[in-house]
Amino acid sequence: GGFGESDMIAASQAATTVLTAGRKDASAPWQNPKTGARGTVTPIASIRQQDGFTCRDFLASYVNEGQEAWMQGEACRVHHGKWVVRSMKPWKRV
Repeated sequence: GGFGESDMIAASQAATTVLTAGRKDASAPWQNPKTGARGTVTPIASIRQQDGFTCRDFLASYVNEGQEAWMQGEACRVHHGKWVVRSMKPWKRV
């Protein structure tokens, strides 16, 4: 199990919402009625400049029927201050 495509879309939307709000130490819940999955999205690391854009990493958790998974994502602020998720990949705990 783990993130399906529609779960990733739901988590991405939560990530862009929390990044747009721009509060420190904010996390946002997400849920996907289609799969019954849910989790939270938490921005991590500080904001950085990349390719002329402002970017930030985030962690997304996933819980469904007792299974847990984590994704690490990167979002960048592109046109008119709008945040867009550029990538999401399985997070390897170190």
